Amino acid sequence: MQTTSIVFQGSPLAHYVLARADDALVLGHRLSEWCGHAPILEEDLALTNIALDLIGQARALYTYAAELEGRGHDEDDLAYLREDRQFHNLLLLEQPNGDFAVTCVRLLLFSAFAEPYWRLMRASSDAQLAAIAAKAEKECAYHVRHASQWVIRLGDGTEESHRRTQDALDTLWVYTGELFETSADEQALIAQGIAADPQAILPIWQNTVNAVLTEATLQAPSVSWMQTGGRRGLHSEHLGHMLAEMQYLQRTYPGAEW
Repeated sequence: MQTTSIVFQGSPLAHYVLARADDALVLGHRLSEWCGHAPILEEDLALTNIALDLIGQARALYTYAAELEGRGHDEDDLAYLREDRQFHNLLLLEQPNGDFAVTCVRLLLFSAFAEPYWRLMRASSDAQLAAIAAKAEKECAYHVRHASQWVIRLGDGTEESHRRTQDALDTLWVYTGELFETSADEQALIAQGIAADPQAILPIWQNTVNAVLTEATLQAPSVSWMQTGGRRGLHSEHLGHMLAEMQYLQRTYPGAEW
């Protein structure tokens, strides 16, 4: 009998891989929501291609996570049959698309982290993660460039576009602290040379983001508190709504095949 819900049970490494897959899937799905709705045709195609990059990363990571778990699950099971508390993506990535400025700022804040993260992961002692990183780094480098160009264009554009982009930055900044959090399990993986240390990425991220904000005439918010919880399965209501749509077919018709 086909099931409509699973619980992932794996090693710390398996959970580490799963969380990175969740990041890619959730942001990929968010960006895919712009398909047919972007402000210009060229951007419709660009955002769709970035979404496809991220979905491709998610597939590779889910496949490896399922292999590490060893319970017979596959990439589709992990994407479509887990409930929201079983997802461990960053809270930043599940936030609604909002207007175009929100989408561009969110992509910048994450991609400025993801590109150096995957660059460091190319040296991972885990051969499978290193192989995934070699491809993901190149994709994320483009994502950074694309998001940077739009944030600069919007921030240093009209009074209206500047206001909207600053509002987006003010809203999303509180989620950026989670990029650099590590659990005890992740620290052990870092010590083993498997995982990249987020603290080594922090100054790179700051330099990239600050350079873009300066050119965009935007001001980084000054906040002392950051919203976290996504890595622990504590999410905003937005993820539940997204999963309800994304998982509908598989949960309504368990095991259905085209």
